[in-house]
Amino acid sequence: MDAKRVKQILSSTADIEVRYNGASVWIDKLSEDGRTATVHLRGPLEERSEVEIGELTEL
Repeated sequence: MDAKRVKQILSSTADIEVRYNGASVWIDKLSEDGRTATVHLRGPLEERSEVEIGELTEL
């Protein structure tokens, strides 16, 4: 995924499914350098991780 698409997903009101290493995640924010994003798993756990946006995939 690229930074432009991450920004589009963040500004969208639609429920867009994104996966990281096979797990469904929510994107919380894009880093200032546009290379990483903060994400958390969909569901009750709110643990956040910073990941390379190239490793995110959209379904």
